[in-house]
Amino acid sequence: MSFRADYLRQLPQLTAATAEAAALRLYAYQAEHCPPYAAYLAALGPREPVTRMTDIPFLPIEFFKTHDVRTDPAEWQPQEEFRSSGTTLQQRSRHLVREPALYRANAARIFEAAYGPLTSWTFLGLLPSYLEQGESSLVAMVADFAQRSGQTQEAFFLRDHAGLLRALGEAKAQPGRRVMLFGVTYALLDLAAEVGAAPELQGITVLETGGMKGRRREMIREELHQELQQAFGPAPIHSEYGMTELLSQAYSPGDGLFYAPPQLQVLLRDPADPFSVGEDRVDGAINVIDLANVDSCAFIETKDLARRHANGAFEVLGRMDNSDIRGCSQLV
Repeated sequence: MSFRADYLRQLPQLTAATAEAAALRLYAYQAEHCPPYAAYLAALGPREPVTRMTDIPFLPIEFFKTHDVRTDPAEWQPQEEFRSSGTTLQQRSRHLVREPALYRANAARIFEAAYGPLTSWTFLGLLPSYLEQGESSLVAMVADFAQRSGQTQEAFFLRDHAGLLRALGEAKAQPGRRVMLFGVTYALLDLAAEVGAAPELQGITVLETGGMKGRRREMIREELHQELQQAFGPAPIHSEYGMTELLSQAYSPGDGLFYAPPQLQVLLRDPADPFSVGEDRVDGAINVIDLANVDSCAFIETKDLARRHANGAFEVLGRMDNSDIRGCSQLV
C-alpha cells in the first residue's frame, strides 16, 4: 500500500491524541516528495532534527501564489483548482486538488462534528464575490453540503434578497430541519441594511465567512456581530476560519473563539521570527497544519494574527501589516 493510500485510510480516525504523530509522518514524506517544500527546506540549510510539531518548518503561504504546490506531482494532474478571492491587482493563490471528493468528505466530517448531521440542515449561501470570481473552495463546500442535505431549496443567491427571503421562509417551514445561511460579511450587512429585521431572518443560524472586499469599512468582530444581530436576532453569529490553501476548517459558535478539529493544528509563532513556534505561546502569528493537505503541503505559515485561550480555542485578531486581506479568514 502506498504512503498516500495508507495515510488517507487513517485520516478519518484522526484524534487530538494522534494528530502529532500523523503530522510528523506527513512532514517526513512531504519534505522529500513536495518539490516546492523540499526546495524551501534546502534553502533554509541544516537544521535540528524534527521530533515535534513545533520543530517543523512552515512553508510561507505566498508559495501558493507563485508555485504549483503539489506532493508527488508526477503521479497526478489536478482535477480541480481553487483560487483565493482578491482584487484585480492581487495575485490569487491556487490550490491544486488531486481528489475533489477528499475535500468534500473531509469538510463534511468537520461540519458534522461541530453541528450534527448535514441532513438536519438546509444551507443557503449569500456569497456574491465568490460566485462571480469562480473557483472558490467555499462555494464548492456549501454546494456539496446542500446536495448531501437533500434540501429542495436553491442554495445560492447573488444579490437577489427577495429570492433569498422566500427561500428562507420555505426552509424554515420544513419540520425537523434547521437553516444555516453562509454569508460573506459585506453581503450580510447589505442584506440587513435592505430588509431590516425581516421575519424570515429570525431563528436561523448565520455563519459569516469574513471579507469586506473593500466595499465597507473594516469592523471589529464585536461591532460587526452587534450590527448583524439587529437584523438576524439576538442569537450568536457563527464564523468560519478557512482559506483556499486549506482543505479543513475551524468554526466559531458565536463567541469569537474558533475550535479546530484534529485535522487542523494551529500553532503560534513570533511575528518577527518565523522559526520561533511555541506550544505555550499565547499571542502570535498563525502557523497551521492541515492534515488533509496530503497532496499539496500541510505546513503553512499564514499572515493571520491570533490569541490562544486556555480552553484550546483560538481567536483571530487580524492580519499582519502589508499582507493581503483574505475573504475566508476572520476580520481585520
